[in-house]
Amino acid sequence: MTFQEDKIEDFVKIFEENKEAIRNQTGCKHLELWQDKDHPCIFSTYSIWENEDCLNHYRHSETFGKVWPATKSLFSEKPQANSHTQRFKLN
Repeated sequence: MTFQEDKIEDFVKIFEENKEAIRNQTGCKHLELWQDKDHPCIFSTYSIWENEDCLNHYRHSETFGKVWPATKSLFSEKPQANSHTQRFKLN
């Protein structure tokens, strides 16, 4: 997600205020916020969900309905979303 430079703190506040509600969604196993070290307007959320149904349930939740419109209004570019499948486990 690429934010307007003057809206970065607004986004961080939204994330901080809602991270526990997101983490407490059914099937959310992990949630982090990452900021690009060379481009501070670029952020990524990294989350792990039990399965796609749990992620989709979150996308239709009251929490998402509150967080996403507020976040979307702060973008300077169209956001990207990627889903990944773990292929190898290192341990």
